[in-house]
Amino acid sequence: MTIPTPPPLPWSRAWRIARRDLSTRFKGLRLLLTCLFLGVAALAAIGSLTGSIERELATRGRAILGGDIGLEVWQRALTPDERAALAALGRVSLGVRMQAMASAGDLTAPVQLKAVDRNWPLVGRLRLSDGRLVGAPPPGQAWLAEGAAERLGLAPGQRFTIAGRPLTVGGIIADEPDRLGEGFAWGPPVIVADSFPAAAGLTAPGAQFRTRARVAFARPYDPAEAADSLKRRFPQSGLALRTRDNAAPGTERFVERMGEFLVLVGLAALVIAGIGIGLGVSSYLEGRRTSIATLKVLGATGADIARITLLQVGAAALAATLAGLVVGVLVTPLLGAALGDLLPLTPGVVIDPAALARAAAYGLLVALVFTAGPLAAARAFPAMALMRARVDPLRQAWRGAAWPIGLGLAALVALALATAAQPLVTLGFLGGAAATLALLASLGVLLRRVVAVMPRPRQPLLRTALANLHRPGAQTVALVTALGFGLSAFVLLAAVQSSLDANIAARVPQRAPDFFVLDVPRDRAAAFRAAVDRTAPGAQVRMVPNLRGAILAYGPAGRMVRVADLKAIPEDAWALRGERGLTYAAAVPEGNVLTAGEWWPADYAGPPLVSVDEKLGASLGLRLGDRIAVSVLGVEREARIASFRRIDWDSLGFNYVLVFSPNMLADAPHNLAATIDLPAGAPRGGLLRALVRAFPAASVVETGAVLKDARALLDRMSVAILAAAGVAVLAGLAVLLGAIAASRRTRTYDTAVLRVLGASRGQVLAVLLGEYAVLGLLLAVVALPLGTGVAWGIVVQLFDFEWLPSWPAIAAVLAAGLALVLGFAVAATLPVLRERPSRVLREL
Repeated sequence: MTIPTPPPLPWSRAWRIARRDLSTRFKGLRLLLTCLFLGVAALAAIGSLTGSIERELATRGRAILGGDIGLEVWQRALTPDERAALAALGRVSLGVRMQAMASAGDLTAPVQLKAVDRNWPLVGRLRLSDGRLVGAPPPGQAWLAEGAAERLGLAPGQRFTIAGRPLTVGGIIADEPDRLGEGFAWGPPVIVADSFPAAAGLTAPGAQFRTRARVAFARPYDPAEAADSLKRRFPQSGLALRTRDNAAPGTERFVERMGEFLVLVGLAALVIAGIGIGLGVSSYLEGRRTSIATLKVLGATGADIARITLLQVGAAALAATLAGLVVGVLVTPLLGAALGDLLPLTPGVVIDPAALARAAAYGLLVALVFTAGPLAAARAFPAMALMRARVDPLRQAWRGAAWPIGLGLAALVALALATAAQPLVTLGFLGGAAATLALLASLGVLLRRVVAVMPRPRQPLLRTALANLHRPGAQTVALVTALGFGLSAFVLLAAVQSSLDANIAARVPQRAPDFFVLDVPRDRAAAFRAAVDRTAPGAQVRMVPNLRGAILAYGPAGRMVRVADLKAIPEDAWALRGERGLTYAAAVPEGNVLTAGEWWPADYAGPPLVSVDEKLGASLGLRLGDRIAVSVLGVEREARIASFRRIDWDSLGFNYVLVFSPNMLADAPHNLAATIDLPAGAPRGGLLRALVRAFPAASVVETGAVLKDARALLDRMSVAILAAAGVAVLAGLAVLLGAIAASRRTRTYDTAVLRVLGASRGQVLAVLLGEYAVLGLLLAVVALPLGTGVAWGIVVQLFDFEWLPSWPAIAAVLAAGLALVLGFAVAATLPVLRERPSRVLREL
């Protein structure tokens, strides 16, 4: 007689059963809630923040740029033809940007001098601290940034000088509409009328200044087409063009890459937390074995059990995901307050539906992947096997879980690649994360097998501790994954932090010059050295010719590639973006080493030659004998590549990607740039004041203030990285707690048996400590090379710094991490010791 298969349980009835058995506080599923909450909250916050910045850049592009298109050239004014071409497009605003020195009494400070005409700003208005909305200042007055006013001790109405010319503070800047589009500057902005630089002698031939133009279209034009037409009309002028759709390219690239990096770190944390999710579900099902067995005895099928349990787990996952989304949104104002003056951010709470949808999709897919195995195990086990909880623990049913796991993983990878700015980098990151997890999981399997066949030690406590690693139901693989990941993360953070600190501490203070000086007249080089010697005897002065130019073309003669024709700038070829510093030299510059070719003789008078940075040459595929064309003051000049050089960029001295033979550039109007290294103990303020008095048109930059600002910026950005890494470490600890929770029922039974046989609580605790100590010590040996290997890649390959880790610091952090992990493990197992053996045995 064939027993008919009962019909499947309707979803509504399955939900009623699931709801009765599901605590409102999700008892038994809190680990799932914690792990999923952490990952989703991190991804929601990161996605909302980067989405807000990208939207601001997109919607405020015209205001950030100051018009529909922008144009910039170095060391010259626009020609009449260039001005006429711009005027044909619409309303034009012309101005000058340069570094300058501002003085007020005994106080001096480097500033970004921003000279603007009466049409500025084309978009928006400048707001002063007193609430006035203004445009260009009247002649003789200046609008000062708050930082400049603080450094010079100035208030509205007071006077100061730039290049010896007096100015009156007309107001303090509260909001500058196109500030983000101005780019990097050594000093806060000071806005003056467009007539000031020429009157002060700051735009004399050879001076380092930029002529900047902004255009507001009179009729609807496509910005990209307008920019392309200007490039075609003036191919040799070296014009640097931007459109409102690319108003702040450096910021966009930074936000794009940093956002993608943080998303990948958050995703890695979520995947690691997924192990804890799976363990939490396993622990939950272990606690419900009797209920599941009862339902099966009463006629419920495996599909009914899976449906009921799926509804319970799904409700918990949905609650955790929603909570993570809410917290991720609520922390965006805190992130905005920390980064608002560095990046364009929407003030207040930011809600980005696309970012929240991605974070929720990631969370639910990870929950699906890591809960499929335990759910399939509960579905496949017969009722009698479920009753034998102590002798027949739940085992994974991979065959039944293969399809949901495979589909979930494929969806995760597809989602990550579809939303990635650099799919290859994302794919490599995901592959590396998968390889790391597979390595740790394989190590856990190997450890179980090795411990199972190795000779048993005579010491009973150690023998019991080792037996716990391979007995049925042992969570050794999960523990190895959790501990290995956590300890590797500790080593990684310590190695990266100590190596970067060592690079900054060992290199920058010792090798950075004390001052940079721009626009030293060539005919006053001797007077400049004399002024330095009078004020700071023994100071070392290095002076080099300093020009600006844009690379127009490169490659073999007759087959040169025009930069204007490139659809995208090659990787690491940053020198092709806009104008760069150019110089010439009779000998190999200090801090440079020839890697190919030969240097020209000191009295060389043949066809112009150039020496190229080896990294730029490699990125462009250049060879000896190829040619490079540059625009200098709007004139195209060409030279043959004679050599490649390795540049010591860490010296913070004069480093040029292109160094020409003197006969290439010596006839072009230019000034000198200088670096000054003071002897130990020499006063800085006296030299700064003396140089400003003797050379009012020169710009003197003290590197200490610049390095301080750079360190502050790096510290603020590293907070985001460390926060994301902290989420990953928390996820690793959650996995550890999940592994302990999944085996708690078995441990409770084992502990009760040991107590009945006469073991004290101290001996049982020693067994637990021995088990985790063996795991921890073995994994510390694995975590050290794994964490330092990844750290080496980050420091050397990504940051291009020297590998200078502090091994004592790494060892200390590893020991502290091991102690922390062991502390969490012991704290999580202490409730097991408090269970009464009589109560545990009565439940059998």
